[in-house]
Amino acid sequence: MLSIEEEAVIVAFRRHTLLPLDDCLYALQATIPHLTRSSLHRCLQRHGIGRLPNVEDDKPTKRKFKRYPIGHFHIGIAEVRTEQGKLHMFVAIDRTSKFAFVELHERPPPPYRETF
Repeated sequence: MLSIEEEAVIVAFRRHTLLPLDDCLYALQATIPHLTRSSLHRCLQRHGIGRLPNVEDDKPTKRKFKRYPIGHFHIGIAEVRTEQGKLHMFVAIDRTSKFAFVELHERPPPPYRETF
């Protein structure tokens, strides 16, 4: 059971930081050792701050991918670390059919220059 003073600390902390429940719990357990996740949640619910306010700027705008004809491949290269060391992963993905092809190589590719 939380005291009135402990609840005041919890409410002030949440309103000031706007941290998620688990982050609040981690930060407040040093001050209130007997605090549990469920008691923290109930306290925040009682004071009407159980859910964080929605912030419009946090959500990225959804965009659709550009349409491509079949056969248009996106090609990517990435370094992958394994037990044997560093490998270079080559990935080609057809944007329309989602067909993917992957190869691992020990050496990076030579420099590539596109000419038209």
